[in-house]
Amino acid sequence: MGADHTPKVVGTVWGLLVLNTLGSAGAKTIIPLPRSVIQLVTMGALALAFALALALNLRLRVRPSALLFLLTVLLVSSVISSAQLESGLGALFRCFRLTLFVGTLWLVSRWWNGSLTFVRHHIRMYFAVLGTVAAGLVASPGAAMPELYGGRLVGALWPLTPPQIGQYAAVITGLTVLLVLDRRTDRTSAAVVIVPSLVLLALTHTRTATLGLLIGLALAIGSLILTSAAARRFFTWAVLCAAVAAVALGSVLQAWFLRGQSKENFSSLTGRAKVWDALLAAPRSTVEQFFGVGLGDKSFGGLPIDNSWLAVYNEQGLIGVALVAVIIIVLGGVALLRPPSLQRACAIFLISYCAIASYTEAGLGDASPYLLHLAVAAALLAAPAAATPFPTPEVPRRPITH
Repeated sequence: MGADHTPKVVGTVWGLLVLNTLGSAGAKTIIPLPRSVIQLVTMGALALAFALALALNLRLRVRPSALLFLLTVLLVSSVISSAQLESGLGALFRCFRLTLFVGTLWLVSRWWNGSLTFVRHHIRMYFAVLGTVAAGLVASPGAAMPELYGGRLVGALWPLTPPQIGQYAAVITGLTVLLVLDRRTDRTSAAVVIVPSLVLLALTHTRTATLGLLIGLALAIGSLILTSAAARRFFTWAVLCAAVAAVALGSVLQAWFLRGQSKENFSSLTGRAKVWDALLAAPRSTVEQFFGVGLGDKSFGGLPIDNSWLAVYNEQGLIGVALVAVIIIVLGGVALLRPPSLQRACAIFLISYCAIASYTEAGLGDASPYLLHLAVAAALLAAPAAATPFPTPEVPRRPITH
């Protein structure tokens, strides 16, 4: 792939984008943080990210991609729908935020060259976020696993919900497993990331993140089986371990998966289906059907929508749904057309994880971690990956977290 000449400041820009997408709603923290202060920090991080990216790329050299083009079209559509002010002035503010977010991605796209640079940035930044979660758990176990959330792990230092923590843990675990399979990092560094991330994932009891991790890894490693002996060995052992665990720990795993819910509550996806039915049954004008009601807080009737497709339909209409679907389809299609490689495997993992999580989590139509995941996938697919033997021992091992 050649030497990577990405400036180190790009990692800072990526970290600021991660900070912006952490959100401001969640559990009560050990030290109460006013929501206005959190929003000021997250928006300040986005503004600084854009300013740094612009300073790094004053000549506005960009690398066009289908993802960035489609996100720009989605932004324009969102502005049109939000201009009606059905969702209030907050919709225009969210459009401004999305503009800065997409603009920053355009500016850093100059360094999207098919290398693993953004994968490493992604792992480091979300591992740092999980570090704050672990610190909160140690400092105040009661605040980190409150009864309000059914004893599930939350952010006690920064207001993070269990699904957020589960998502971050699952994504960096999957990416790190792929890196260590290709010997792009040593096993000690990989264990430092994977072991605590899996522990935090288990404590969140997040089913979507767990399924996304397992299915995403299966697809990613499956894309390497024909060319990688390491992938074949890992896949074989994973299947054997899963079979043994299913037999020996079946009741324990079932209890963890159900989280003490009744069958009725479980079948309605913890009440999500009721919100979805109400949203689809609500009367809409033709304009609302095609353009939506404008960017909002991903809720309907005061309850979270928790589905990316319905959230996009509500806020950005059928046009938004079509654009998001094309993003997933195009990225997935490009990944499938690439020759087997680590970059392709990482991209497949990220794309499949986002597609799976979209069923019970919102975020594909607005500035969110899911768009950052897809941006990393686009960076990996920006240049054709060389079909080199897998793994490649001659590549020097580099720690992930240093």
